[in-house]
Amino acid sequence: MENKIMTFNLRVDIPQDGPNVWANRAEAASKVILDHEPLVIGTQEGKLHMLKDLDNQLPKYDWFGEGRVGGLEDEFCAIFYNTQLLECVETGQFWLSEQPEVANSVSWNSCFPRICTWGHFRFKQEPNKEFIVYNTHLDHISQEARENGIALIWERLNQQYKEENVPILLTGDFNSEPDNPVIQFLRGLAIINNQTVHMQDAFKKLTKKPGKTFHNFKGGQSGEPIDYIFCTTDIVVERLEVDRRQIGDVFPSDHYPVVMTFRLS
Repeated sequence: MENKIMTFNLRVDIPQDGPNVWANRAEAASKVILDHEPLVIGTQEGKLHMLKDLDNQLPKYDWFGEGRVGGLEDEFCAIFYNTQLLECVETGQFWLSEQPEVANSVSWNSCFPRICTWGHFRFKQEPNKEFIVYNTHLDHISQEARENGIALIWERLNQQYKEENVPILLTGDFNSEPDNPVIQFLRGLAIINNQTVHMQDAFKKLTKKPGKTFHNFKGGQSGEPIDYIFCTTDIVVERLEVDRRQIGDVFPSDHYPVVMTFRLS
């Protein structure tokens, strides 16, 4: 079985979406996950009832995370993982603020509290093989919040990488197109807060432009991505796919899921 990881903004459930409310998309969202069978899915914008719906339809998977205001309230950056193949060794979450351990904390003109959830996984059949996944959703309004948020994530990710020497993947909706300093930073082409990143952008595996990943339930490809998968250099990126399917007559979300096939070097 191939090792796959998915990043998937589920689109929060709000009545204003009319025919695209979650109740009409839950089965499609589950199907797109089941079709790819990823080891791990980094989700964004899921509320508790949405995550429970997925949990009921994904019997091989479990999930963890807190809401962005703490506990089980508001939106999650929940991480799902295949419990038949993976053991979850440790999990954590922090807030993208000047008080990262304080639930519901907000800094840098962020429109909402923003979070990063992470988990450390071990293959059950190959316990010497491990990896860590960080999953986030950066602010959609404040560039200051996006830049400081991603700098905080890199600081923590890099520290854990140095201490544990375990490959790390970063999934998320970064609300940033490729020319944004946030993505340039993650690609090692820009400096934020005196930090320099050493990671791979999975989109580099494509031989053509990836196209947009947010489509507002309208479909199409023309545009730029805002959903990404990055990883440390000890991970081999084998393939990258943006799944643009409608399932039945609905899109699973207003974002396309992004799926990376990888192996641990």
